[in-house]
Amino acid sequence: MDGIVAPGTDWPVAIAARVAERLGLPHPLAPSVAALTVSKLRQRARLAERGVPQPHYTVCRVAGDGARAWQELGGGTPGGPLALVVKPADRQGQAGIGVARSAGEAEVAVAAAVAASRGGICLAEALIDGSEVTVNAFSVAGCFQPIIVSDRDTDPERAFGVALAHVWPSLLPAAWVEEAARVAGAAAEALGITDGPTYTQLVIDREGRAQVVEVAARLGGGHDAELCLAAVGVDLAALTVAAALGEAIDPAQVLPRGVAGGATTRFLAAERAGVLRVVEGVAAAEALPGVERVRSYRSPGAEIGVLRRGNDRHGAVLAVGASRAEAVERAARAAAAVRFLTSDDRPDAT
Repeated sequence: MDGIVAPGTDWPVAIAARVAERLGLPHPLAPSVAALTVSKLRQRARLAERGVPQPHYTVCRVAGDGARAWQELGGGTPGGPLALVVKPADRQGQAGIGVARSAGEAEVAVAAAVAASRGGICLAEALIDGSEVTVNAFSVAGCFQPIIVSDRDTDPERAFGVALAHVWPSLLPAAWVEEAARVAGAAAEALGITDGPTYTQLVIDREGRAQVVEVAARLGGGHDAELCLAAVGVDLAALTVAAALGEAIDPAQVLPRGVAGGATTRFLAAERAGVLRVVEGVAAAEALPGVERVRSYRSPGAEIGVLRRGNDRHGAVLAVGASRAEAVERAARAAAAVRFLTSDDRPDAT
């Protein structure tokens, strides 16, 4: 074995770092740093210690903590959050996550999150009213280089916390985008990430202040490396493999360069839950102008649901254009061509 890397999900990041150390393999992350990044609780504590902007939060462990968290974080008060986000401290994705808009809802959300947590601990965080962005970056010898800052399109009422699309460039003012990249860099530094990829989700409030939702010391799991390559010509996947192999990385390889005027990854979902019978239109969608790739994650016979959480996304379209608007329009046209037909979609289904 020459190297080991965990590219797309959080838990394996710490495992890969420990295995690399034990086998004497090069690795961009020290085990202590990797362990810090994959713990929501420890990450929040470190960012608070270093003064990195993030939502106000509190730790919950038992019944009754929901009402306390609502009061402590100022829920519903003038100037306070209109809602809290409650999530297990040691789970991935949307497992156990909930949104509370009252003390009573906070009690229910905390109970659910604690039950879903392996260690019986959850975080309650102030929900910030603002725009969500993702900063994909790569660090070389302590130098943090933002690759792209993309808008994270979501539908909180339909599927809270789930990205429906990543769109570059951001529509936010340039100064706000620069602030998001700066805060993402400060977060990486606070966590001790000096080399390798980072994927940072942030919320920018109505006054342009960026706050960290979470940092992952890996590639983004939503085809973020592919989006970076299509948008600005930086091959994050290749850079990540090189870092895992201990190869020297020329800082010039990390610098964005003009490739497309706009680029987007748009996720696909089924209209109806059921047993998947067939996926139609993939080839036709890929043949459309500006469409780089169309992916289907599911095979016939799979049980699929409508969009509620990240696992309910059943595919993705990557499209580019001379502008952001053109890329978005091309992705929408490709998405419309792809259909996930379930057993409930056709009268002759068995």
